Amino acid sequence: MFGIGSFYPNVTKAHGKRIKRYRENKKLFMGQHYEILEKYNDVLSTYQQRQVYVTTNLAGLIAKKSADFLFGENALYSAGGKDNSPEQEKLDEWVKQNDIHITNYESALSNAYRGDSFYKVRWGQEHGGMVPKELDPFRVIIEAQNAEYVFPETYPNDSTRIMAFHIAVPSEVPNTDGEEWVLNVESHFPNKIVYRSFRMNPVEENINGITSWRIYAEIGEAREVDTNVPFPLVVHVPNYSTDDSWEGIDDLSELKGLFSELNTRLSQISEILSKHADPAMIVPQGTLVEDENGQPAYRVGVDKVFEVMTGELEPKYLTWNGQLEFAFREIEKILDLILMKAEIPAVALGVGDSGTSGSSGLAIKWRLNSLLAKINRKRQYYDKALKRIFTIAQLLEMDRRKKVEFKPFVTVIKFQDGLPKDEMEQATIMQIRTGAKPTISQKRAIMELEGISEEQAQQILDELEEEQMSSALSDPSAFQVNDDLGEDPETKTDNGNEEPKEEE
Repeated sequence: MFGIGSFYPNVTKAHGKRIKRYRENKKLFMGQHYEILEKYNDVLSTYQQRQVYVTTNLAGLIAKKSADFLFGENALYSAGGKDNSPEQEKLDEWVKQNDIHITNYESALSNAYRGDSFYKVRWGQEHGGMVPKELDPFRVIIEAQNAEYVFPETYPNDSTRIMAFHIAVPSEVPNTDGEEWVLNVESHFPNKIVYRSFRMNPVEENINGITSWRIYAEIGEAREVDTNVPFPLVVHVPNYSTDDSWEGIDDLSELKGLFSELNTRLSQISEILSKHADPAMIVPQGTLVEDENGQPAYRVGVDKVFEVMTGELEPKYLTWNGQLEFAFREIEKILDLILMKAEIPAVALGVGDSGTSGSSGLAIKWRLNSLLAKINRKRQYYDKALKRIFTIAQLLEMDRRKKVEFKPFVTVIKFQDGLPKDEMEQATIMQIRTGAKPTISQKRAIMELEGISEEQAQQILDELEEEQMSSALSDPSAFQVNDDLGEDPETKTDNGNEEPKEEE
């Protein structure tokens, strides 16, 4: 794949197209639409394209919405045992040290517009030896790998199974004015990693920088390192894929035509409104001052006022509605098509008929059914990948430390649905299921509602108890004595009067 005379990143035709798609979709995600959608802009004249091109970055919204629902809330990771077990403690350590929650969110965000994400697991120091071991010890490091630098190699007879991952990163040689480059290739196979380096020269360049290089020599010999892990240390996560290719399918490529149509309509409307902001004016003949030749003295391009030879005419502005009503209707239809193809209902964006006042959590959830189905599709790929990542982490830890306290385990991942919780609805359900018995202590309820510590919650409970005691002591009814106390009930008649006592 990286032979002498080959080109980078177009090491193969398929990889070249994939990298090009990554870069184009990254610009769509960042809102830089004009360069990417230029081939769709034939509807606009050259003048219009140069003067005004209005864009709306729905591509970024689509990608962020997927990541928000997938990893906006932290997933829960369990080793399948007790909370204080060595396995759970080690798993929590990996999650915390590697900021897995943030890494997952960034991976899902990039996955939406690229179609592929990659994780790399390694044993080393976070700062690569620049900090002493006491401050930066060797440990398992889980990090995201830029998909533009990864070149998977599949088995000859199965294009869906990846045999090796080649990570190839170009770097400029100092003091060569961009003429000399080095390509460092890190090839991950089961049980080993092979390191190679090549020299290359740039062959294609545009306003964004160098886009293609040619490899002309190899530096030194290949270096091989044993990992003792029966998997490559790189894990692939497709956005979603088919059964005939390893490549993932992104969320934006199929929408480029609609993005262009929407931007075109917005640009044309903007131009019409800009012209009408300062329209020309027509007046009856004889209104303007005449020059020495008896001709009206005006400059249409500057004054925007000219005379019309006609009968009775009131001065008025020359305007044109441009059929804006139909243009806005088309924009609404285009927006509906984009959101429908992106599987994002309007309620998820807070636009259109998306009011949720009076709706239960279950009702809102049903209205988000298409988006939740899309997120569930992505979640299956991440569940598989994250389990493989933590399996590799266990094997690396056991191989490097030789003696560990935990036993091999299978990670259980509980993903959140990303929806806001309807606490009243949940409380009603719990009340029914527990027979109206309390499910939370008074102290815990205060801590969660007020967001305070246990000590502060106890102080509030003590103050409430003191107030109740003082309220009880100040209530006069607490000290009332029954007038009937001490009387002999036998001396009472049925009507409450005393019976006369017999004389002795």
